[in-house]
Amino acid sequence: MANYRVLLLLCGLVFAAAAAPVPRVVTLAPNLTELAFAAGITPVAVSTYSNYPPAAAGIEQVASWQGINTERIIALKPDVILAWRGGNPQRQVDQLSAFGLRVEWIDPVSLDQIIATVRQLKVWSPHPESAEQAASQLERQQERLRQRYTGAAPRAVFLQFGQHPLFTASGHTLQNHILSLCGGVNIFADSRVAWPQVSREQVLLRHPAAIVTPGKEAQAGVVQDFWQPQLNVPVIVINDDWFSRAGPRIILAAQQLCSSLHPER
Repeated sequence: MANYRVLLLLCGLVFAAAAAPVPRVVTLAPNLTELAFAAGITPVAVSTYSNYPPAAAGIEQVASWQGINTERIIALKPDVILAWRGGNPQRQVDQLSAFGLRVEWIDPVSLDQIIATVRQLKVWSPHPESAEQAASQLERQQERLRQRYTGAAPRAVFLQFGQHPLFTASGHTLQNHILSLCGGVNIFADSRVAWPQVSREQVLLRHPAAIVTPGKEAQAGVVQDFWQPQLNVPVIVINDDWFSRAGPRIILAAQQLCSSLHPER
């Protein structure tokens, strides 16, 4: 009889776990979609350009650079909405909060914060073990890079984003953190704003030894032509989605950047 009661209890626990509703998650930026999937979450709605992993491409889109579809998000009745301070309009997101919806703002500026975010998201995941595995893997990959490139000769680097106008990243950005991990020194790390617009003359006065820019490989020639004849330094092109998105694939950008900046290692 005792064994029978234990069996009934176990069956009840299994049934309760199976019957528990899967949390409904909405992501308002492509990097948040990637973070959600890394944590074992399949969102019920995403933003435009949420193209990774491939499964994200078939999910309804409720946000873009033009704004947020507030009415549709409310109708979806999400348990949590993941918003990004770097790209989502504060006023529209506050409207969602005013309707009683839970909003979590996410804006990681380091690999450690990305790892912590993946772990935090497991409370909304039907597969929390996936979140822990993804976070642990990122930790191991970051530590391997740190061990390999600690002590590398520092190289002055210009982080170039666009040309007309010319933008860069300051020391308050994830991209700067990745560059530092690889032994690079950001020539505009001291800027008081995260994404300053700079002039050609300002760059030349700081004498970078290399330029790092997001894009495709062909972008290297375009950047080199732009700086001729005053500046003739190596141009390192990093996969745009990896480097520009504050998501798990930033570790791939770090691996690509580190090996390109210090091929001798």
